[in-house]
Amino acid sequence: MKKRIAILASGSGSNAENIVRYFSGSENIEVALIISNKSNAYVLERARLLKVPALVIPKEEFSDSDLVLAKLRAYQIDFIVLAGFLLHIPDYLIQAYPGAIINIHPALLPRFGGKGMYGDHVHKAVVAAREKESGITVHYVNELYDAGTIIRQEKCRVDPSDTYMDVAHKVHELEYRFYPRIIEDVMKQLWPLENGKS
Repeated sequence: MKKRIAILASGSGSNAENIVRYFSGSENIEVALIISNKSNAYVLERARLLKVPALVIPKEEFSDSDLVLAKLRAYQIDFIVLAGFLLHIPDYLIQAYPGAIINIHPALLPRFGGKGMYGDHVHKAVVAAREKESGITVHYVNELYDAGTIIRQEKCRVDPSDTYMDVAHKVHELEYRFYPRIIEDVMKQLWPLENGKS
């Protein structure tokens, strides 16, 4: 039986779409649900076009553990992936999915992490600090923003002439290239597969 992913996203959802497409041919893993906290997030349109079930759970409902866990159980979710999801993940969800919630951050943690550090805010901070490199960090989610155990980092060069948009482009390329593979690797560790393929 396939293991089922829920992707949580708050915005455009380009990473979510990339993940859906990556696993579309998998025999062992599927994206079974996309959740957004914003009813106008473009990720919901991507979900519709990709024919992936989608739900809106606004911020005020996200604290209702019974409601959220019931929805996840209804879709038989095994693993949760954050892809540009801006709400703090509540303790009940971490306890319900131990070691099975991961996030991607568009910088090399622990630098440029924490509350408010997302999207272009991160890339602007990297440029302002005159960093020589940036990249992505995939990590397990714990009770604090961007503080869970790091699974993997991938780096890109930041040139002195780079604008924050240049950095964003380089980081997005790393996200699209590596995030689905890292998700797959983590899930294979949680649920070793007899044939070793997905």
